[in-house]
Amino acid sequence: MKTEAIITENLIRKFGDFAAVNGISFKVRAGEIFGFLGANGAGKTTAIKVLTGLLAPTSGNAFVAGYNVYTEAEKIKKSIGYMSQKFSLYDDLTVRENIRFYGGIYGLSGSDLKRKSSEVIEIVGLGNAEKKRVASLPLGWKQKLAFSVALLHGPKIVFLDEPTSGVDPITRRQFWEMIYQASEKGVTIFVTTHYLDEAEYCDRVSIMVDGKIKALDTPAKLKESFHAKTIEEVFVRMAGKKREGMIKQA
Repeated sequence: MKTEAIITENLIRKFGDFAAVNGISFKVRAGEIFGFLGANGAGKTTAIKVLTGLLAPTSGNAFVAGYNVYTEAEKIKKSIGYMSQKFSLYDDLTVRENIRFYGGIYGLSGSDLKRKSSEVIEIVGLGNAEKKRVASLPLGWKQKLAFSVALLHGPKIVFLDEPTSGVDPITRRQFWEMIYQASEKGVTIFVTTHYLDEAEYCDRVSIMVDGKIKALDTPAKLKESFHAKTIEEVFVRMAGKKREGMIKQA
């Protein structure tokens, strides 16, 4: 039986009187690909900051990789990988230098770091470019490298914040193949995306509106419940006019 990688119970995060996250409750199973959808301003980013240990909740409970977000934030950070919406590697370093740099931050050293570096370069297919500065790589290769680096230390959970934003459809599909491979190895994937067709690739999808989770189920069951052909149709019905900033299906 799969255990829960993430648990939230009536989680609230306020800024003054404004509740950016307003009483959300959900569970994410280990190895699951969980889509976290919402229009700009829905509260997704704040929720992710709480779950990754960057912000303390105002109230409620949350556990990530078995650790309490209130008292064990540093343990959470060591147990997760994170790939931000904006490219997070260093453009002026080479491919291998970036891998070694982040490997050192994650506590890898010696032969383990050397082995992991070679594995990442082989998986991403950058053997001929390992000495090139990252700035010279196409965006799609950068994003695949960033994802591989987020997995470098063997985290239980990886948070991906719009990882395929701006890349071409073929590269997006390749990126999702990497996500599937990580999930099959037991890594939990918590992903946000503005490409609503990508939500179809997730095991389950939540839709956040005004700080609350308004829907949560498998893509198939959500479409059935809302008599919709696509997740985009479901999203439009849930978020209504608050869908600004979302990108239509490619």
